Amino acid sequence: MTNDIPEPKTTTLAETQNNAAWMAEEPDGETTYHLELNNVTVHFFDEEWQEFLELAHTLVK
Repeated sequence: MTNDIPEPKTTTLAETQNNAAWMAEEPDGETTYHLELNNVTVHFFDEEWQEFLELAHTLVK
């Protein structure tokens, strides 16, 4: 029997040896963002990701 569940399309945004940021275009149309920081993964919906980017931009000023 085949599994007809659609898979999300993923794109790596940035990557280092121990960390990564990637996005997933989910089958339901939602885009989610993911930060892998060593052994912790944080998941964001689009609105949360935009707020996180504002925070990160403030940190590097």
